[in-house]
Amino acid sequence: MAVTVLAVLALSTLCLVDALNAGFSVELIHRDSIKSPFYNPSETTSDRVSNALRRSFDRVNHFKRNSVSSKAAEADVIVNSGEYLMNISLGTPGFDVFAIADTGSDLIWTQCKPCSHCFKQEAPFFDPTKSSTYRKLSCTASQCDSLHGSSCSSDNTCQYSVSYGDASFSNGDLAADTLTLASTSGRPMAVPNMVIGCGHNNDGTFNEKTSGIIGLGGGKVSLFSQLGASIVGKFSYCLLPISETGISSKMNFGSNAVVSGPGVVSTPLVKKSPDTFYYLTLEAISVGTKRIEFTGSSTGSVEGNIIIDSGTTLTLLPSDFYSELESVVDSHINATKVEGPQGLSLCYEAQNFIEFSEVTVHFTNADVKLKPLNTFVKVSDTAICFAFSSIQDFAIYGNIAQMNFLIGYDTGKQTITLKPTDCSKS
Repeated sequence: MAVTVLAVLALSTLCLVDALNAGFSVELIHRDSIKSPFYNPSETTSDRVSNALRRSFDRVNHFKRNSVSSKAAEADVIVNSGEYLMNISLGTPGFDVFAIADTGSDLIWTQCKPCSHCFKQEAPFFDPTKSSTYRKLSCTASQCDSLHGSSCSSDNTCQYSVSYGDASFSNGDLAADTLTLASTSGRPMAVPNMVIGCGHNNDGTFNEKTSGIIGLGGGKVSLFSQLGASIVGKFSYCLLPISETGISSKMNFGSNAVVSGPGVVSTPLVKKSPDTFYYLTLEAISVGTKRIEFTGSSTGSVEGNIIIDSGTTLTLLPSDFYSELESVVDSHINATKVEGPQGLSLCYEAQNFIEFSEVTVHFTNADVKLKPLNTFVKVSDTAICFAFSSIQDFAIYGNIAQMNFLIGYDTGKQTITLKPTDCSKS
């Protein structure tokens, strides 16, 4: 039976409006945490930082290319791996999947059987034939076109294709099935008729314990958008510092996602194309009393000139602006310079964070005061590096700068709210 995308999304929303009015929270795990399936005890601090840097620079391809197309003829969606994981269950009965929570992409997808080419034979596979609630989405060209990155096959089913900056990819069917979130309240939240991607042709760098993405962007098929009215346009997260390896934090939805209290600041979300990404307006960055104005346009306009992203490690800034910022930072530090990993140009000999003037990021109507863990990253036992870097004509506010902040997204009010928080206690 043909099922339109809009009907599927509407039914999912109606089923949840009453159930989720009180809001809910799910576990959020850093990819290098002991609790993560990515965790590798043989990796050193330097290994983990170097890997994170590689993912950050690979990920820029996702934002700089025309990655979310409204034309069926351009079906690729360019995404990249995020840094934090969520546990979801697909189908009835449920099949557990660890997947990457990514505010910079939309589609929820995982590796499925049968699989003609797979990430790893040992990786988890969702078997749609064992789910009583699974069905492929039938389509017309216009319906697939509305999904920004799908196309109609010869048998009138929707097909998707996602690819990565590191050459990983997944291709398969768009389908509808029940998705269950393991709420931290102890009561799982089952969401019927969720649009998901079922990948049958996959390859790349996912490991043997995980394969998949949970898109949290602003597009139609993200988890956030499909939950719709039931979460009143709100979600929030609190990102643990890299050093907190044995615990997890929360991602909140609905009324649980309201961010309030002492220290709260809010800045407007700017609507731009593509609607996947969350755009803010960066006005300046201060180091101590020295304010450096951000006069350039990294995304084609002054408003909405920087993307906030949970999946990019570093804060990346246009080259000219970064050079001025680096010079000011260096002038405030009395320590021996050392060579750091590729991509980090300002590094010092230090076993711990060093004394340093406060860095303040000035968004529109919001001054965000960063702590040392937001501005420097330990790359070895004897060295730290400035956690900002340069990129040509682009700007991304990365997850190191977001650590130990409770960050709330409200698409109804079109704001992002930030509050300094100990995420290990959130």
